[in-house]
Amino acid sequence: MGLTRDFKQTIVERVQRDPLFAQALFDEALTLMLTGEPETARMILRDLINSTLGFETLAERTDRPAKSLHRMFSARGNPSMDNLTSVVGSLRDWLNLSIEVRSTRVAPKRSTGSAASQKRRVPALAKTPAH
Repeated sequence: MGLTRDFKQTIVERVQRDPLFAQALFDEALTLMLTGEPETARMILRDLINSTLGFETLAERTDRPAKSLHRMFSARGNPSMDNLTSVVGSLRDWLNLSIEVRSTRVAPKRSTGSAASQKRRVPALAKTPAH
């Protein structure tokens, strides 16, 4: 029978030895927050907190009780914007990162009307004079 490792312990060890992995987790959590997936973002942030500064140190840095921070980043947590920005700022500083946000334009969504209305109109090609 093969050996298995605890997933969370694997994450902790990887974050502690690989700063780029920690940065990638932080980036992914922020991206998920901004794109409407707060549950997954909270889970990643919780793992990142456990792997880096820990909830006790985070409590000291954010001036919030550790127990409240644990609840905020639980599966059913709902941190306020003030708490979330305080935690993100503390993690950013701990990891020695900066945050750059940019938006990009996406193609407009196609209408969902009838098939006839969805046909693309192709402009008539200009005819070249025959020689």
